[in-house]
Amino acid sequence: MLAKLILPDGETITGESFWYEGNTTGEVVFNTWMTWYPETLTDPSYKSQILVCTYPLLWNYGVPDFTKEDIFWLKKYFESDTVHIAALIVSQYSENYNHHEWDMSLSDFLKHHKIPAITGIDTRYLTQKIREAGCILGKIEIGSKNTLPFHDPNTDLLSYQVCYQEKQTYGDGSKKIYLVDMGVKNNIIRNLLQFDTTIIRVPGNHPFMNDIDEFDGIFISNGPGDPALYTETITEIKKALRKNIPILGICLGNQLLALAAGAKTYKLPYGHRGQNQPCKDLETGKCIITSQNHSFAIDETSLPSSIKPRFHNINDNTNEGIKFTRKNARSVQFHPESSPGPNDAQYLFQNFINSL
Repeated sequence: MLAKLILPDGETITGESFWYEGNTTGEVVFNTWMTWYPETLTDPSYKSQILVCTYPLLWNYGVPDFTKEDIFWLKKYFESDTVHIAALIVSQYSENYNHHEWDMSLSDFLKHHKIPAITGIDTRYLTQKIREAGCILGKIEIGSKNTLPFHDPNTDLLSYQVCYQEKQTYGDGSKKIYLVDMGVKNNIIRNLLQFDTTIIRVPGNHPFMNDIDEFDGIFISNGPGDPALYTETITEIKKALRKNIPILGICLGNQLLALAAGAKTYKLPYGHRGQNQPCKDLETGKCIITSQNHSFAIDETSLPSSIKPRFHNINDNTNEGIKFTRKNARSVQFHPESSPGPNDAQYLFQNFINSL
């Protein structure tokens, strides 16, 4: 069926729908990966985004069994319990798939989760348009006319929508970590559970400092949206900093930690989304290849003197991590847990556990 991507400047880009026929709106962003799409589609950080794939041929190995769980009762092959993108746009979609463990096509998977998808669009052109104009809003129209207004999802408290709403505990180790769930990926939990830990997962807007006797350290997760909107979480992080509680933040957690310390954040022109983002460790001078998915960054010029930049993105020199000089707190903008992506930065989990 005919499918359209409608942009605020009046341009309409036409392709074909594959399976689910629904209309939606969101922010149009691009990702440069070539594989790992089951993990990407279920990453809560993509909440309400219309995802454009730059690689021309994807989706030919199908989707794994969504019901399978690992030993921690987490989805075995996915990063959360549902699909979070608003819609998917690809250049060429292959209905024929081949993988010894996978059991359905991508189109069937998206239909089950009611996610619109379009193929037959020049995604390279669309990516260039985003790079020139910045992330733009969009509407998907399939079948019936889309009367939805354009809506910027970054004005919503997206993280509070995607996080678990009740406290949940994993593991029974001696080190107790409060995981502040802003939209945490499953592989972060798996990485933390590799050590002698108990992970206590709480909603992002939970007043966790009221439970100070229950944990040895705090982990602030990744998640979607504008970090400056999450004032409830920032208030709790400020309290934790005053108590000098060990803290590690990832992605959105990096931005929230900086905001709690008095710094500022800003929206990147078109974000960082992909599995091959090079970052320089400013302490060692070494480069690591990282997985990234974020729209906002820390304004380094606003960092107080008690915080040092720890990592820089080699492509655009933006901040990719901070370290407190007088507090037991640090954070990174990239994803050391990978899934998708390389494992170059997984040592950061061990460093955090050693600090407890």
